[in-house]
Amino acid sequence: MMQWPDALGKPHPAWSAARGELRLVSLVPSITELLWDLGLGPQLVGRTGFCVHPRQALQAVPKVGGTKGFSVEKIRALAPTHVIVNVDENRREEVAALEAFVPHIVVTHPLGPDDNPALYRLLGHLFGKEGEAERLCADYAAARAELAAAVADLPRETVLYLIWKKPWMSISRDTYISRMLAAAGWDSLPADGAERYPEVDLALARQAGRILLPSEPYPFRDKDALELAADPAASGTPVLTVDGEMISWYGSRAIAGLRYLAALRQSLA
Repeated sequence: MMQWPDALGKPHPAWSAARGELRLVSLVPSITELLWDLGLGPQLVGRTGFCVHPRQALQAVPKVGGTKGFSVEKIRALAPTHVIVNVDENRREEVAALEAFVPHIVVTHPLGPDDNPALYRLLGHLFGKEGEAERLCADYAAARAELAAAVADLPRETVLYLIWKKPWMSISRDTYISRMLAAAGWDSLPADGAERYPEVDLALARQAGRILLPSEPYPFRDKDALELAADPAASGTPVLTVDGEMISWYGSRAIAGLRYLAALRQSLA
């Protein structure tokens, strides 16, 4: 039987109808959307409260809590064959509590946008959706090429991408978000450092050509941009609000995200 390794190298067998009903729980919002786009909506029996796309369709899928602090007992009651988790978004000790009754815990960990095709293929092979996965891979390749063409003649720009306030927090270059920005010609600050999501001094903005305020995880809005633009510590660095989902969500959302970044950079050129 063909086995497919997840992000931790643990192999999982491809599912077949002979093995019974496929029952999926996703504890990762972007993976929930990807499963739906792979045609696995009918097999999705549980999700987190942060799994909101596709919004109307997911209303009928039971919630099990958050990406952190989910209810083990609610998941047990759903009797899943597979629970899909992520290294960054779910706590290891909480996921470990599921091992006693979940046959397959599939761990994901895309580190940059170009890890998405492998993610599509992993889930496609595991759940009998190889054709759908290859269509997503083709769409991804097209969007990646469109972004490369859109920024080819634009100068690279250094940006401060803030994910939180009180305290101000940013991203290291060893993150999916930073690599997504880099694909669009935006190099994030700080340029070095061991912490992946460090607290930063707003004076760092003086080294940036632009400050980016995403809509998540902190829900920055236009009023935040206006306040930040007036803050002397930011030293007059231009501030732009951006769609956090388009930049930070992997999975099928990354295809739209690449096109979003292409259009955004062109509009600012």
